[in-house]
Order: sequence, then structure tokens, then C-alpha cells
Amino acid sequence: MSEGKARRGVVQISEVANGLIDPVLAKRAGINTMLLGSWDEIAGQEFADCTRPEKIAWPRRASEIGAEGGYQPGVLTIACEGARALFLTHAQGELIQRINGFFGFHAIGQVRIVQKPVSASPKRKGRPRALAGEAARRLEAMVEGIESEALKMALTRLGTAVLSSRRR
Repeated sequence: MSEGKARRGVVQISEVANGLIDPVLAKRAGINTMLLGSWDEIAGQEFADCTRPEKIAWPRRASEIGAEGGYQPGVLTIACEGARALFLTHAQGELIQRINGFFGFHAIGQVRIVQKPVSASPKRKGRPRALAGEAARRLEAMVEGIESEALKMALTRLGTAVLSSRRR
């Protein structure tokens, strides 16, 4: 597809999505979907669940590099939850080596750790209101012939959630 040739057959949705997302991530954050997708292996068991790469800041000019030219590695900003940031600080040398091993060259020279929530906490919905009137009678009639009490209670809970009026 990138060489201008039409590709025959099935194209995976991940290929299409990566083709759309990678340029935006590269421009905005300096990272790509390969790094995000491989983060669990790069960070290891200890930090995979509490960290997330945010962006890579690459030096842009020779004045920022502090030299006459040449390549200088970037600074990776990592979001880390709570007190685990202290442990990540101690392990950042090993993490930099793993990241550079992933890229295949000395891409990252420093890690900047930012404490913030990594995963959004799921919003728990309250229990649905109890049914009254015609809806309650209709649900009772639906589950009437079921012999298993556990199944009957589960279906009643499901029916209550489906048939109850929702606030919007």
C-alpha cells in the first residue's frame, strides 16, 4: 500500500488504523503504535500495569543539542501511578536500555517520570430501579417457568436492568 501498489486480499484493521494513527502520534508525541503496543514487554511485569509512555521529546536544533550537529537521543516522558514512580526512578537505567533495544539504536537518553493516573477508573453504574406495574408483571411472567432459582434470579436482574427506565 505504501509503495503505490494495490494490495489484494484481506487487510487487517490494525494495519489501516496504524497507518492513520502513526503520523498523528509521531507529530504530536514523537512515538508510534509499535512502542505503545509493545510497552508491556518493554516495561516488564513490574511496571506494565502502572506506566504508559506519553511522548518523546527529540532535540530539534544544534543549539538545543549543545553541539555542532550530530545525533542526540530524546527524552521519554512516562506517566506512572502513585508511589510506583519512586521504584521506576530506581529502575530507569534498565528501562532506558530496554527501550533502546526495542528501537535498535540509542534513541532515548533520559526518562522523565510524571505522576498521574494511567488507566481511567471505570464508572460503576448503580443498580437499576425496581420494576413496578405492568413491567414487573411482564417480567414475572417471562421467568415463571424456570426451575433453577439461580438462573431465575439472574434473569430477573437482567430483565430489571433492561426494562427499567433510564435517566438521561
